[in-house]
Amino acid sequence: MGREYIFFVYILTNYRKTTTYIGFTDNIIRRLIEHKFGFGSSFTNRYGLKYLVYFEAYGYANLAIAREKELKGWRKQKKIDLIKTKNPLWLDLSEKIFRESGYSNDETERTAAELRRSYQIDPSPVYLRVCAVH
Repeated sequence: MGREYIFFVYILTNYRKTTTYIGFTDNIIRRLIEHKFGFGSSFTNRYGLKYLVYFEAYGYANLAIAREKELKGWRKQKKIDLIKTKNPLWLDLSEKIFRESGYSNDETERTAAELRRSYQIDPSPVYLRVCAVH
């Protein structure tokens, strides 16, 4: 039997719970670490969106992507109501996910350091040409 994949749609917020971000990933641990350490996306970094308040898991990427698009189309109050159905206090759920996945604080920081190193931009002409094509 092949590897089973799990895809996630998730909602992050900032400390004051004034802004939300909806995302999709096939690796929730890696993505949360990216957001928490400031290299998840420029939007989440700019607004301090690093607190996981909601997530859903899917067995198929197309279903998760469709759900992400659906949630992004909702008005703010509808998103708030959805979060409150499973997390009425808007607690940060990422620590629970790390703990249940066996990640200690040291492992989380080590993974963040590895990810940061792997994201170093190569200023070679080949890299610049590839970027220009997109």
